[in-house]
Amino acid sequence: MPEISHFYGIVIKMFFKPKEHEPSHIHALYGEYVGEFNLRTLEMTEGDLPQKAQALVTEWLGLHADQLQRMWDTQTIEKLPPLE
Repeated sequence: MPEISHFYGIVIKMFFKPKEHEPSHIHALYGEYVGEFNLRTLEMTEGDLPQKAQALVTEWLGLHADQLQRMWDTQTIEKLPPLE
C-alpha cells in the first residue's frame, strides 16, 4: 500500500482502486492503531485510532480531500505534504 504522507507518527496510505472497494477512502496507521477514513465525509468508518489521531487525520483530509479523490479516481498515487 503506497504511502501518501506521514506526520506526527501517523502514516497515510491508499490502495490502488482495482484492489480496493468503494467508497473512496484512505488508511491511517498510528503505531498499532489503524483507521479507515471516507474521502467524501472525512469520517473514520472503521478502526481504532485514538481521538487525537483521528482529529489530526480529519484536519489533514480537509486540506487534501480533492487531491485524494483525484488519486482514487485516476489510480495515480503521489506524495502530499504533512500536516504542520
